[in-house]
Amino acid sequence: MKLKFWGVRGSIPSPGERTVRYGGNTTCIEIRTDADELIILDGGTGIFPLAQTLLKRLPITAHIFNTHSHWDHIQGLPFFIPIFIPGNTIKLYGAVDPITGEGPERIINMQLQYSYFPVSAAEIKSRFEYTDIMPNETVTVADATVTSVLLNHPVINLGYRIECNGRAIFFTGDHEAHFNIYEPADEGYAEYQALIEEQRLSIVEAMQGVDILIADSSYTQEEYPAKKGWGHGTFDSSIQLAIDAGVKILYCTHHEPTRSDDELEQVFADALSRHVLGNLDVRLAREGVEIVI
Repeated sequence: MKLKFWGVRGSIPSPGERTVRYGGNTTCIEIRTDADELIILDGGTGIFPLAQTLLKRLPITAHIFNTHSHWDHIQGLPFFIPIFIPGNTIKLYGAVDPITGEGPERIINMQLQYSYFPVSAAEIKSRFEYTDIMPNETVTVADATVTSVLLNHPVINLGYRIECNGRAIFFTGDHEAHFNIYEPADEGYAEYQALIEEQRLSIVEAMQGVDILIADSSYTQEEYPAKKGWGHGTFDSSIQLAIDAGVKILYCTHHEPTRSDDELEQVFADALSRHVLGNLDVRLAREGVEIVI
């Protein structure tokens, strides 16, 4: 498989001289299976430059797996130009919203309204298909399989494990380590802690032994107490998760948009200094980086 990062920032695009090395676009990852099938993880603003490269090889079939519906993971979809070109096939996969009962079609129908965008959903010219994904469901995409895993975020967030010919990649989308809502002296603390441990172990099992883990590492451990409950991980929580799951390479992503590249490298180095990594290779995700596994 081949992997390329097109967007690695979280929350809001942050272009400029302070972010030029690692990039300012929000989440988008391109994966090519061994059979050259196109899988796209999330449609943040990074999907726009990806689309420009695809215009050179039309018609295309693209399988877009959405982790969740927050803006930084969908805001580039209206600018994914192949959607509006006849002959292309676009398949959008995502969770069902428990409140509305709608699947990923709500993402497109919401954005492509004249109140928000000058082109409506009725003007989509490609063959556009929607597929609802449930947690722990596996979808076959040519020579690869994509398995969804429910992670911890304020809305339904599906992480994805992509496997192809003995190689595996896991992408968390946005994920915060589960925490106990009770104080240790409270009656419900022990029962809730057991549930948390069960959830943690199931996530570790889903990531077990992957070649590459791409994980939400928005905050430092010093910043985290003020951000608790926002649904994002830290460098330290991602590193520990990778160690527990026996991952080969960890890419820390969803970089804090107010953090400059220099600051990002500094807090990353600080986090690495607190862990015994063994054989684990830990890297910062960077726009434009390609890796073959």
